[in-house]
Amino acid sequence: MTDVILVNGVTPEKLTETILNGIKNQLNELKKNFTPKQPEDFLTRMETAKLLKISLTTVHEWVNTKILKAYKVGNRTYFSRKEIENTLFSSNK
Repeated sequence: MTDVILVNGVTPEKLTETILNGIKNQLNELKKNFTPKQPEDFLTRMETAKLLKISLTTVHEWVNTKILKAYKVGNRTYFSRKEIENTLFSSNK
């Protein structure tokens, strides 16, 4: 028999398995609680129209009627993908 040290009647293989299971459980808990935040994604007018499958005229009308919120940077107009998704999901209520 080889030299085996038992810690409270536990074999090295069982001890290794127990430690690995504990680490896996801790990592799963960390994944649940610390998911990385997604960066804010901004779309152009054309990308917004393609995403919603509407015309550029409709995008313009929705901005004027406050359905969509536009962000202006110089002469360019951008829309937040997150806000568009929230608007779509909240419109069903």
